[in-house]
Amino acid sequence: MFNNLRKYFISGFVVFLPIALTVYLFFLALDFTDAFFGKFFSKLGLGFAGYRGLSIIVGIYIIILIGFFTTHFLGRKIHDFFERLVLKLPFFKQVYPALKEMAVFLFARERLTSFKQVVLIEYPRKGVYAMGFLTNDTSKEINENVKGDLCNVFIPSSPGPLTGFTILVPKKEIVHTHISIEDAFKFIVSGGVVNPHELVSSR
Repeated sequence: MFNNLRKYFISGFVVFLPIALTVYLFFLALDFTDAFFGKFFSKLGLGFAGYRGLSIIVGIYIIILIGFFTTHFLGRKIHDFFERLVLKLPFFKQVYPALKEMAVFLFARERLTSFKQVVLIEYPRKGVYAMGFLTNDTSKEINENVKGDLCNVFIPSSPGPLTGFTILVPKKEIVHTHISIEDAFKFIVSGGVVNPHELVSSR
């Protein structure tokens, strides 16, 4: 009886905890954002700062403007300059890269769509496999130079899957899988602790 209750409690807790934390962090972020932008707009003497929630809407528009600015040449150059300065400061150089990696991982979905398939290749030596993302066929010019048929494969680093290096691999040496991009990201971020739900491969 006690063992069953313990099993049910653990199972329920595993389901409940992520949901509870997600909801808590969501409302915590809303309260923080509302308070932050509210105080900011109050100092600027803007009258709508006292209305709860309205400062969040205005803040969203400001973030959109920042995104528009930094995606163009001049704004991107200015952003890169200030980012290099931040990375030289104590504390910030440890915290900022991790937070940026997390933000890119959560919101840069267009980067995920550039990955066509999760593949395995024998790297860094025969008999040892690395998980990678098939991105494209190698250019015709390179194939002609090496007299082979190659593919471009992005090999991510762990635990930051959006950084890594690109290698050109002969097609016949690539092991294709049915692992989803999301499951592969979980595997890489966890350092292999979380295995993909299914690994079905074929040469």
